[in-house]
Amino acid sequence: MKRHTALVPLSQDHHFGLLLSWKIRKGLKVGFEKERIVRYVEYYFGEHLSTHFELEERHIFPFLDENHPMRTLAEKQHRELRALVEEINDFPKGKGEELETFAEKLEQHIRFEERELFEHIQQVTPEDKMEELEDKLAYIHRKVDDTWTDRFWE
Repeated sequence: MKRHTALVPLSQDHHFGLLLSWKIRKGLKVGFEKERIVRYVEYYFGEHLSTHFELEERHIFPFLDENHPMRTLAEKQHRELRALVEEINDFPKGKGEELETFAEKLEQHIRFEERELFEHIQQVTPEDKMEELEDKLAYIHRKVDDTWTDRFWE
């Protein structure tokens, strides 16, 4: 099914989230200092992902009942990802393994939202509600503007 235009801005965020996972893995594979990758994750989460999560939690998830399994799974994944970022922020206390775990869980979460959650929401949500969402997001959504200068993944 084609993505509803109301959800396109969040799907675009997901594209950049997948890039974040790729950048983390690339940096780890090449063997860059984990501290550089940690600083980028802290920046990216603070500037982009945390806001994205809040938008979904306030404006997307409420289309589903509080106990709907897809909603509860997405909310659980958000909590897990936030907790991982907190662990990553404790670097160098941690050994940096949290970076790979975060990259993997973020990718899984995005794939779930794109392939299952968003598909379901656009099927069960009335068109007028999707149009209201589109208007809201046009006003409050901020496009990803990655201004990070330490481009360790290149």
